Amino acid sequence: MDIVIVAQYLRNIEDFSGNNSRFVYLAKELAKEDQNYLEIITSDFSHGKKQHFKSVGNLSNIKITTCHEPGYSKNVCLKRFASHKKLAKNVEIYLNKRKAPDLIYVAVPSLDVAEVCAAYCERNNVKFVVDIQDLWPEAFRLVFNIPVVSSMIFEPMRRQADRIYKTADRIVAVSKTYADRGKRVNMKCPKPEVVFLGTELETFDLYKGSVKKNREDEILFAYCGTLGHSYDLTSTFDALSILQERGIKYRFVIMGDGPLRNQFVEYARKKGINAEFTGTLNYPDMVRHLCECDIALNPIMHGAAQSIINKHADYVAAGLPIISTQESREFRQLIDDYSMGFNCKNADPKDMAEKMERLIYDEKLRLEMGKNARRCAQERFDRKYTYTKLAKIITSIV
Repeated sequence: MDIVIVAQYLRNIEDFSGNNSRFVYLAKELAKEDQNYLEIITSDFSHGKKQHFKSVGNLSNIKITTCHEPGYSKNVCLKRFASHKKLAKNVEIYLNKRKAPDLIYVAVPSLDVAEVCAAYCERNNVKFVVDIQDLWPEAFRLVFNIPVVSSMIFEPMRRQADRIYKTADRIVAVSKTYADRGKRVNMKCPKPEVVFLGTELETFDLYKGSVKKNREDEILFAYCGTLGHSYDLTSTFDALSILQERGIKYRFVIMGDGPLRNQFVEYARKKGINAEFTGTLNYPDMVRHLCECDIALNPIMHGAAQSIINKHADYVAAGLPIISTQESREFRQLIDDYSMGFNCKNADPKDMAEKMERLIYDEKLRLEMGKNARRCAQERFDRKYTYTKLAKIITSIV
């Protein structure tokens, strides 16, 4: 079977040895069957680093094809949308040149690339599967939300998303919230599949190695992910400032980068926060840093569209209790069901500090919630099992 995976945001394509991308992992799973021919089509531009890749690494039994994207300097700007359109055109040109595959599996976002793939599949009678990673244009409303004006600007994107979801022969999503969005307009797929982003626990445990926490009177908080508009690190710093006033010793390890890094660094300095900004780490290094910490922080801004995201898989795999301000009912329910942390009031540093302090002083509760988080990882996030199911879904369509 000739299977094409189109994934615009593939992280580091120069070295796949530390690449934990959902789509790289899925391609490897599908390539285990000798009758499957796998190709991944991706961009030559790194969204994270905002620069073009210098080279393309090799993946055994999987062809990697890059299409040119002009690039952009900010996550939300007109140049980014123009860049997506140019990439989509180049993907379309490439698809028209190659032999029609049996199935195209495409990640959303971006919408422009996904729409090109949807139209191609309709014209050529190719099976089309959509994997909803994020909700566009909903995710942009947090950054640009002006009554009436925003609705006018984002309405074409909403209709574009509808066309993509409507065309799909099968819908997959990283959360039920996202799956329900696609289901609203798709009559062909009555039951979308929900497969969390997850991680492979066996590999995760190899990366973490032997972790020792021999610190006296110091608690390590962890955050990993984008330093952007969706993440409320400002309120987190305010909560930590309250802990400082109470004489609590801590260190806040912040792993990742993004457009608001300088702003966050300056605010942390102003508040006198004991924060370590590591920048972007490769996945094995991130795992080691994360597992050395005691408590994971999940500070999501009010109104953010995120549901189940990358950092959730890593937090639970590390067996850390989670302090979360996320409003997503799906993730709040997951925390409550597994008793693996605390949901806090959004943008309320006092409530956040209170939950932090409770975990700091109750070591038994902290360890118990950490064990519950790891159990959640084993049952809901381990790719070794969840992605096998996903691969079977794909091959059963054709």
